[in-house]
Formats: sequence, structure tokens, C-alpha cells
Amino acid sequence: MNSRVTKILNIRYPLIQAPLYFLTNAELVAAVSNAGGLGTLGPHAGQKSLPGSRYVALDRMREEIRKVKKLTNNPFAATLINGPDMSFWQPTAEMLAEEGVEVVLINEVLTPEIYDFFKSRSIKILYRALTPSIANSKEAERLGADIIIATGFDEGGTVPSRVIGTFSIVPMIVDSVSIPVIAAGGISDIRGVRAALALGAEGVFAGSLFLTAVENPAADKVKRLIVDSTAEDLLLFRTLPAYYRTLPTGLSPKLAELDSQDTDRETMFKAMNGYHSLWQAMRLGNFDQGVVSTGTGISVIKSIRPAAEIVADLMQDF
Repeated sequence: MNSRVTKILNIRYPLIQAPLYFLTNAELVAAVSNAGGLGTLGPHAGQKSLPGSRYVALDRMREEIRKVKKLTNNPFAATLINGPDMSFWQPTAEMLAEEGVEVVLINEVLTPEIYDFFKSRSIKILYRALTPSIANSKEAERLGADIIIATGFDEGGTVPSRVIGTFSIVPMIVDSVSIPVIAAGGISDIRGVRAALALGAEGVFAGSLFLTAVENPAADKVKRLIVDSTAEDLLLFRTLPAYYRTLPTGLSPKLAELDSQDTDRETMFKAMNGYHSLWQAMRLGNFDQGVVSTGTGISVIKSIRPAAEIVADLMQDF
């Protein structure tokens, strides 16, 4: 079954693996792409330490892209993300173009010259807003995005600031643009895929499920915790920029208690150890120093499997 998504991205199945920041590597991305989906490199993919500068991060990403290309001949994506000011976007974009990356994921940013850069080089653009809206989806389409990723509050990681679930956000965005929309947030089995397509999405974007892939560099104890947990175990707390949810760790009950006391978001972010919280807990397995963030779709994740099996399971109707 061909769709606009598979034609645009030149892939077999309308499935995109989420970038997952540093919880991706060449092995995971290539495995997803070889299985017919679109693997996506996140910032700091494949790294065992955080970079000391943007230039170090750029060089590391270049090397990881080259590793992917040795493992697959199929298309894959890389993420354009450089911090809130995006002042470093051009060196990153030029590197992606030099290395022959065919698809770029742009988070949040709606800067015309960035879209023009990729469009002029025939690089496909995936646009994903932190908090999807009719307005930012229409603007991304106007600027030349090829596909919109509509993320519901069900997702893991940094969740949207508006509490609108995947089942509500997807049809709203589908009805507002003419380009294809991919559903993201809480999709972890074939039922979620079928539901997303019924709502008008033309494909799915999965993150938490791929945390449990054999190839994922997440700590083994994180994978086991996800498999052994359900959505009932998740704690939700306010922090910057909006909310995070986490499975139980040594740190998470303290965060939940602070949140119950109406602690301000900036203080919550510091108590969480900022984004290092995810690195400590999910990459290194230090549960006392961080959080294990997932989406609400974890209840149906029952095993640790190779990425190819995950792709085949989600795309069984295709």
C-alpha cells in the first residue's frame, strides 16, 4: 500500500522512528530504515558523553551519519536542533547537505531561510511543533514543509503545553493543511496505527516503543522498566518548558511532591537536574539522578525486540 508519505520519503512503510535525542545511534536508525521505515538520528546520537561545544556536536553527528550510511542504503532523517536561538543552524544544515541526508526533521522553528535552504537542495522537511496548532501547521506548510508531525499530549519527553490528546490533535491538524500529517504520541502497537489512520493521519511517529529496541543505546534497566510498567505507573509534573512524565525512579517521587506544592517551573527544572536528568537516568541508568520519560502508550509494550520486529509489527496491515 503506497501513500503520500511513502512516496515523499521514498520508504516502504509510513513509519518514522522518533529522534529520541541521545537515545539513538547508527545501529538503531539503520535497522529501522532497512526494515522499511524512516530511522531518525537525534542530537548526540550514538554518543557516550555530552559534547563540550556545538562544533564538537556537529563533528560527532557527521561521523554518526557516515556510520548509518555504511549500514543502510535506504533514506534516513537527521534532526536540525541547536538550542532556542538557532544561531548555529547554518553550519548544521550545510553539514547535513554535504553528507547527503535526504530528510531533515525541524522542531518548532518557522524561519523562512531555513526552509529555503533545504528546499533548494531537494531535502525533504518534516515539521514538528512542540505544541501543534492550526496556525503553526499552516505556516509550516506555507514555508514548504513536506509533512507535518502532529504530537498529542500522550507523547514522552517534552510534552506539549496544551493538554490535547493524540486522538484530538490529529484530526484538527489534518483538517487544517493539505500536506500529509503523521500522528505522534502514545502509539505502540497495531491498534494505535489503525486508530491514527482512521483519524486521517497518513502515517505514525513512534518514540517510546523504540526505546525498547535491542539496538537502542538506552540503559538495559530502562528497557526492562518500560516493559514491566503500564501507564498507571507514570507520574506527571510541571517543569520547563511545560510538563514531563516519568516512570518511578529514585528522583521522581521528590519531583511529584514538589509539584504538589505548586513549586514554580524553573525551580522544578533545577530539581529535575534539567535535561541532564534524561541523560543520567535513561542513557547511564542512574535512577537517583534523573527521570525515565515515556509516553502513555507503554502499557502494550511487552518485550525487548529488534527494531525490525517492531517495524513489522506496527506495519503488519501494509
